[in-house]
Amino acid sequence: MGRPLEKIESEVLDLSVAERARLAKLLIASLDDEPLEDPLEVEKAWEDEIYQRLEQIRSGKVKLIPAEEVIEELRRRHLP
Repeated sequence: MGRPLEKIESEVLDLSVAERARLAKLLIASLDDEPLEDPLEVEKAWEDEIYQRLEQIRSGKVKLIPAEEVIEELRRRHLP
């Protein structure tokens, strides 16, 4: 039988931020049964997405909506 969860939690919280992040990624991936992606590939994909969205904003292809308007719309739709 494995160690009690509390002991594992305590040990995990003693890890560095980078080690906890690595462990979190491994655990999440294990839930999905998907192979882990290379962190550099993920970083590059996010960077590409950011530049694509910036270009859409700059070209006028998309219109930014102020946060206040978005929040008000959500309240109107979802709150009684």
